[in-house]
Amino acid sequence: MKEAGLDRHSKEEEDPITLRHSFAEKYDPVTGEEHHNRDEPVTHDDHHVGVLSEETRDALKPPLSQRRATWPTLLWSAMAALNSVNLGYDLGVSTNAGPLLMKDQDLSQCQLELFLGSLNFWSIWGALLSPIVTESYGRRNTFFVAALLFVVGVLAQSTAKSYAFLMLGRMVVGLAVGVGEAVDPMYIAEIAPPHLRGELVSWAEAGVSFGVVLGFASSFCFNMEDPTNWRNMIAIGAAMPIVMILLVKLRLMPESPRFLVQKGRSGEAREVLERIYPEPGVSERVIKEIEEALQLEEAASKAVGWEALLCQPSPATRRMLIVGCGLATIQQAVGIDSIMFYMMFVIQASGIRSDTGQAVALITLGTVKLIFVFVGAKLLDKWGRRPMLFMSLLGLAASLVVVSATIDGDSPLAKMVLIGSLATYLAFFSSGLGPGNWVVISEVFALSIRAKAMSIAILPNRITATIMASSFLSVAKALTWPGFFMLLCGICLGSCLFLYVYLPETAGKSLEEMAAYFAEITGDRSILDVEEKLHGGGGDLELNKIDQREVSTEMSSDQKGFNVANGALS
Repeated sequence: MKEAGLDRHSKEEEDPITLRHSFAEKYDPVTGEEHHNRDEPVTHDDHHVGVLSEETRDALKPPLSQRRATWPTLLWSAMAALNSVNLGYDLGVSTNAGPLLMKDQDLSQCQLELFLGSLNFWSIWGALLSPIVTESYGRRNTFFVAALLFVVGVLAQSTAKSYAFLMLGRMVVGLAVGVGEAVDPMYIAEIAPPHLRGELVSWAEAGVSFGVVLGFASSFCFNMEDPTNWRNMIAIGAAMPIVMILLVKLRLMPESPRFLVQKGRSGEAREVLERIYPEPGVSERVIKEIEEALQLEEAASKAVGWEALLCQPSPATRRMLIVGCGLATIQQAVGIDSIMFYMMFVIQASGIRSDTGQAVALITLGTVKLIFVFVGAKLLDKWGRRPMLFMSLLGLAASLVVVSATIDGDSPLAKMVLIGSLATYLAFFSSGLGPGNWVVISEVFALSIRAKAMSIAILPNRITATIMASSFLSVAKALTWPGFFMLLCGICLGSCLFLYVYLPETAGKSLEEMAAYFAEITGDRSILDVEEKLHGGGGDLELNKIDQREVSTEMSSDQKGFNVANGALS
C-alpha cells in the first residue's frame, strides 16, 4: 500500500470510512500523529513526515455523535449537579433530624408532619416562580437565587426558637427547592452535545441521590443522643449553597448558550459553544438550530390557549391529560417522598435501636437508590417505557408486602429482610417510576399543548406529595405499620391497572405518532389539525425538519430539566 494518507491520489480513491479503519492502529484518531514503537527512533524525511494531511486527519476523526465531551462541558455539568446534591441533602437530612427535632422542640406528631410535608407545598410556588427567573435573568442567576434562598431558609430553621419561625424557614427552603430543582438539569441539557445529553443530565439525578446519602450519613457525624443536634445537621446544609453562590459570582460557570441566543447575545453564545464544540463551524450550526427551536416553541405556545385546555378540552386532549396527570399522581401516591422523609421512623419501628445500626441501614438504602438511578436510565430506552413502569410498580408492590410482613418482627433475620425489602423498594422505584415518569409524560403530550399540559401535571404530583408527607405518621398510626404498607401496595397494584388501560408505549414514537394514536382511539382529529397547522401552516418550520432534528423533536430544555429533576427528587 502507498504511503499512508500522503499520496493525494490514493487518499481520494478511498472513502473516509475505509481510511478510518485502515489507519486506526497506525495513527492517532484525534491528533493525526503517527504511533511509533517506543523502542524505535522517530525519523522524518521529505516523503514521510509522520503527520497526516488535514483532510485525512478529519476523515479519521470519529463523527460528532461519537466524540467525547470537552473538559469545560464536564466541569460545568459537575458544577450544575452540585445544586442537586444540595437538594438531595435537605431531603436526606430530614429523616435524621425529624425525630431529634420532635423531641427537642416537643412537637406533636401532627406538627412534625406539617413541617416536613410543607416543603412540597411551598415548592409548588417556587416551581411557578422558576420559569420567570430563568427566562428573565438567566440560568446562572437562577442558581444564585435558589442558593441564596437555601442559605436563608436553612439558617432560619437551624436557629429557630419557635415553631412559627421554624415553619417560616421551611417555607423559604421550599421556595428554593421549587426554583432550583429544574435549573441544573435544564442548564446541563442546554450545554451538553445531543449525543451526550442523556448521560450528562443524569448527573443531576445522581446528584440528588448522592445528596440523600450525605444527608443519611449525617447521623455518623453527630451524636444522635443529643436532641439539639438537629440544628447542626440542618445548618451544615448551607455549605453547598454558599459554594454555588461563589461559582456564580466568580463567573466560573458561563451562561447557557440557549438563553444567550434567546436574548440576542449570539456572540457570547458562540464563545461558550466553541468550548463545547471545538470543531470549526459547529457552533454556528448549533446557534441556527437553537433559533429554529425557539421559533417552534413560540408557535406551539400560541397554538392552544389555556381556556381550550382547561375548560373545553377536546376528547384527544382530555385523554392525554388523564394519562399525564394520572401518571404524575401515581409517582407520589406510591409513597416515595413520605418514606424518604420518615425512613428513620420506619427503621426505629422495625426494632433497630443502635445509632450505628440505624446509620448503616440508612446509608445502605441511600446507596442502593443512587446505583439504580443509572440502571433505570439505561433500561428505559432498551426495554421500553411500559414494561419498565409495570416492572417498577409490581416490584414496589412485592417489596411493600415483605415490609408489611417483617416490620413487627423481632428476630435479626426479620430486621435484615426488612432492610432488604426497603432497598428493593427504592431500587424498583429508581429504575422505573422515578426516571421514567416524567419522560413518559413529556412524550404523551402533543407539541401544541406540551408546555401548558406539563404545568398542569405538576400540580397533582406536588399536591399528592404534600398530602402523603403531611399524613404519613397519622395514617400509619391509624392503620398500624403493616396495614399502612399494605395500603401502599394496593395503590401500586391499582396504578398498574390504570396504566394498563390508559398508557400506550411511547418509546421510539414521534410526537406526531402519539398525537395520531390519541386521535384514533378518541375519534377526534382536532388535535391533528392543530399539529399540522403548527408544523406546516407557517411555511417556515416544516414537519420533516422537525422530525429530523433532535433539538426540535425533544421537549424544550426547561421542561426537560423539570422532568429530570422531579424524577430525581423523588
